[in-house]
Amino acid sequence: MSLNGVIRTAGRSLEVFTAGIAVAGQNVANAATPGYIREEINLQPSAPFERGQLVFGTGVQIDGIRQQIDLFLEGRIHTAQTNAADAAARSDAYLTLEAQLNELGDSDLSTGLSDFLAAVEAVVNEPENTAVRAGLVTEGANLARDVATLRSRIDDLRIRSTTTLEGLVDEANQLIDEIDRLNPQIASLEASGLIQSEAGALRTQRYTALTRLAEIVPISYQERSDGGVDVLSGANYLVLGGETQHLEIVSGTDRGVSAPTVRYADNDGPLPESGGEIAGIIQGRDDILGGFVDELDLFAAGLIETVNRVHSSGEGTTGRTSVVSDVVVNDTTAVLNTAGLLPFTPTHGSFDLKIIDADTGVATTTRIDVDLDGIGGNDTTLASLVASIDAVADVSASVDTLGRLQITAADGYEVAFASDSSGVLAALEVNVFFTGSDSSDIAIAADLAADPGLLATGRGGGPADNTNVAALAAALDSGVDSLGGVTLREHYQTAVFEVAQESAGQKALADGTADFVASLESQREQFSGVSIDEETIEILELQRFYQASARLISTADELFTILLNV
Repeated sequence: MSLNGVIRTAGRSLEVFTAGIAVAGQNVANAATPGYIREEINLQPSAPFERGQLVFGTGVQIDGIRQQIDLFLEGRIHTAQTNAADAAARSDAYLTLEAQLNELGDSDLSTGLSDFLAAVEAVVNEPENTAVRAGLVTEGANLARDVATLRSRIDDLRIRSTTTLEGLVDEANQLIDEIDRLNPQIASLEASGLIQSEAGALRTQRYTALTRLAEIVPISYQERSDGGVDVLSGANYLVLGGETQHLEIVSGTDRGVSAPTVRYADNDGPLPESGGEIAGIIQGRDDILGGFVDELDLFAAGLIETVNRVHSSGEGTTGRTSVVSDVVVNDTTAVLNTAGLLPFTPTHGSFDLKIIDADTGVATTTRIDVDLDGIGGNDTTLASLVASIDAVADVSASVDTLGRLQITAADGYEVAFASDSSGVLAALEVNVFFTGSDSSDIAIAADLAADPGLLATGRGGGPADNTNVAALAAALDSGVDSLGGVTLREHYQTAVFEVAQESAGQKALADGTADFVASLESQREQFSGVSIDEETIEILELQRFYQASARLISTADELFTILLNV
């Protein structure tokens, strides 16, 4: 090889070693950068040339700068991150629900129920004690408030989940756009063949975007020959060639609150039901929090119906000259056990209407039949019930302009009720303790809150009569049909226990998936991460090689000088 050839080969080596030092320096500079992927310079022998029968090498040339990344491992990491984000979102929903239940505190619903039951027992023991009666009304109001407040707090959690969901959809769409924007930039830079290409940094940005997108929704991706990537979510594309598909929020309601869902914008298809933070938040909002709302509604409905069925058949120390139902009936000609007409469905039976002479205390009792047997076509409607009551002497009945039953005793008389086997009084909310139908609207009856003397402790035996409140205590200590035959206390305790149990299981799953992600990321760090020690050694070696090549050029230059001086 000529001296010119030696100088050319050594000069090319200087370029190679300079580029190598720059790449290693880039790695060192980004050692602490999150998501950075180590780069290496790829080298290959330069094409040799022949001179006579001799073949001379021409050194080395740069074949590009490539990131050290295991695409199969990246796919596993993205799948694991999808599952971990889903599990973490559901675990967070359980943890926030447990915090709202506050079962280890003094203001939990279990304590409120215990206080109410204790107040009922106190009235059973001292029915004539005005303060004790007022205490039961107060505890009932507190319990209704506790139930409604808990429902409100859970609804707030669900609303906040929706706000988070909307933010995630916006973030996902931004990531989709970023990947689509980076694809042609990477393809253009790598097609140029420049040694100082910026494609490595752009690829890092794209991998970071893909990683975050995988946490939000399940994805898979495939790199194209031009360096771009196609991103799929299930059977739907998010990035395909130069096309993108966004996610969109679809409005909806669930259990009385706004509960939008997420769909693919172009084909209106639903997202997978599991995997990713979006799916986890939707499940947390609708299944975990919403599921407990269902249990709370069952508890509240069971409490309202159990108490009101007994209370509506009793009398207080204060007489009623009139009563107006709290339930509005939109169709007075509809049979009273029509589904959805009343908060609670009455059954075939009857109740006693008592008209009491205020001066003498003498009561006239009339049995009002509630025909709901479905036979004969004469089942009771609100209109026919009004007619039956209105036919009783010294009392009038009507339906007011709002659709409420109104019963008014004649002057000098009072009205009372007893022996309601149909439950129609409780269903219409006549002479009741609670109003409402579930946890969203439960409250103490307004007239009872204003006058605790209306508390129906007896059944016509005077202030010392505790028969009705004793029946109430027995009912509260018995199984409730709508709750599967368990008591109110057992139902709520079971619901709370299941939340705690599911929460512990979900947290264990979330921790396990997070640990699995960490182990995969550790593998990636070993393959794609930067080791300061290794890069330092690499720089030192390249510096030595650079010095050797420079020395070779210097030696060739000296030989040229000698030859010229000969």
